[in-house]
Amino acid sequence: MITSTRRQVLGSIASATTITLASLAKAQAAAPTNNLTARNPAPAVAAGETFSGTWPFKARYSEVADFPMHYIDEGAGSDTLLLLHGEPTWSYLFRNQIPLWAQKARVIAVDHMGFGKSATPNHRTYWLQDHIDNLERFVLAKDLRDLTLVMHDFGGPVGMGLAIRHPWRIKRIVSVNGPTPLGQPDLIDRLTANTATSPWFQWISKANADGTLETVLGQLDYNILSTLKLNGFERNEIITDSWLTAYRAPFPTPRHAAGAIGWAKGFATGAHKFEIPDTAVAAELSKKPALALWGDADRTLQADQFLPLFRQAFPGGEVRHLSGVGHYSPEDAPVVVGRLVSRFLRTS
Repeated sequence: MITSTRRQVLGSIASATTITLASLAKAQAAAPTNNLTARNPAPAVAAGETFSGTWPFKARYSEVADFPMHYIDEGAGSDTLLLLHGEPTWSYLFRNQIPLWAQKARVIAVDHMGFGKSATPNHRTYWLQDHIDNLERFVLAKDLRDLTLVMHDFGGPVGMGLAIRHPWRIKRIVSVNGPTPLGQPDLIDRLTANTATSPWFQWISKANADGTLETVLGQLDYNILSTLKLNGFERNEIITDSWLTAYRAPFPTPRHAAGAIGWAKGFATGAHKFEIPDTAVAAELSKKPALALWGDADRTLQADQFLPLFRQAFPGGEVRHLSGVGHYSPEDAPVVVGRLVSRFLRTS
């Protein structure tokens, strides 16, 4: 199993072949190429939806990446935070921290293609490199500079891809249970070791092999809670009807789950391509102030594999273990995460 997994991870870094999901290929063939509305159906979540006031932020949209990308832009100040969520969440993950951080800084949070209030275009693929491309277009269009990246889950590889392409636009790095690939020599070995013991990645491999991956993840409207729990979500007491609706809402049909399916499928097939820095870029980024906050109960991205990678990438970085906190640390430790990042902004 480890040999097979290692080959998949190597493929995610080296493969130049884009493997199109069968469902997306059919949709692309049926979609008029000259009709932006047909290619980009309306997002599943309405712009004004607040989920009983738990998401009070004004919805904004950018189409610079050829689909309606939802983002929020709150607060003001000398610092600009760019919040990047992961699988299968959206910017709602940071709802408790945004008001705190926006008191002293400008806070921008984007929903990746196929997630949250963003559209799920039927003419696109959903690999890592696609999300990096989308984010790059967004950042360049807005000419964002001196960014503090706050990255969770696959927001880590997406944000690091942006940082590698445009290191001078990055001021700080904050990893919140988010991988920080920067060409580390043991990156493959640690990804492989994590995959061999992670319930989530083991499920992905099995479900892809037996043909059930797309079916199961296509039903996130129904099984979103079990998916979050599998990845390592600890605080059952915060589960309310509004909370559950907020995480279910982006995925009302299998078509709307193309983003979540694509992220998992990309690992199973080796379609994801991590951005690889040259020596000079890696050296420049390694000097940036960096903070890692890691929930020690994370079953998906385990601290003993990913924190050594963070320390290699950022030798002067600060690491904080969050005891009893799972993969979704902004949910499991909202106050601690908010305060630690605020302190990091003040002192770095």
